Amino acid sequence: MRIDILTLFPEMFESPFGSSIIKRAQEKKLVKINLVNLRDFALDRHRQADDYPYGGGAGMVLKADIVIRAVQALRSPDCRVVYLTPQGEVLNQALVKKMAARAHLILLCGHYEGIDERCQAVIDEEISIGDYVLTGGEIPAMVVTDAVVRLVPGVLGSDEAHTEESFGSSLLEYPQYTRPRVVSGLEVPPVLVSGDHQAVRRWRKKMSLKRTLLKRPDLLLQREFDPEERELLEEILFSREGQDEG
Repeated sequence: MRIDILTLFPEMFESPFGSSIIKRAQEKKLVKINLVNLRDFALDRHRQADDYPYGGGAGMVLKADIVIRAVQALRSPDCRVVYLTPQGEVLNQALVKKMAARAHLILLCGHYEGIDERCQAVIDEEISIGDYVLTGGEIPAMVVTDAVVRLVPGVLGSDEAHTEESFGSSLLEYPQYTRPRVVSGLEVPPVLVSGDHQAVRRWRKKMSLKRTLLKRPDLLLQREFDPEERELLEEILFSREGQDEG
């Protein structure tokens, strides 16, 4: 997979992309990440990629001719151009999966007051990482890249890691424990050390449902429950009713 990131500040990405999973993915040639300086596509001697907005106002705007020239130079047949902006669709795992299915992404980092509206001629979609404002699109581009790269086959080493984590199956992940078995009087749930794999699997599914019900009940509205999940939800709800009555 290839990801091109169009930015005024490519140096911001060097540390995040030079360590951990993203670094290993690049070393294994599972993904190629290109940091592209928008100023390289400016034609004037000052390499100016932004300018003051027509009509006045504070801040600077990325120039349309620069952005369009950069996208046209990088675009490939199976390419998706994504503009990171607070006005975009809020990122979720379903969107991440769609992007991960592409062979090539171009991520455009907005900055200052955004981009010249004529850049829309080369943009396929707009994505936001939440309802708040940052100084630029660089951090959102890091978030998108991290979320997408970990879904590339071979990056995590196991497809199971994708399905069992939070949002992988529209449920939050079950609680995790490691050694030592007892910490400050708090013990690992006995089922996890029972050796009964079926009981462990059922407990994990129940805990995922319980966590989702308590923390993100909206996710359950999107889910079709299998018979076991319906049974586990009844156990959770009846247990809560009993506690409330007590």
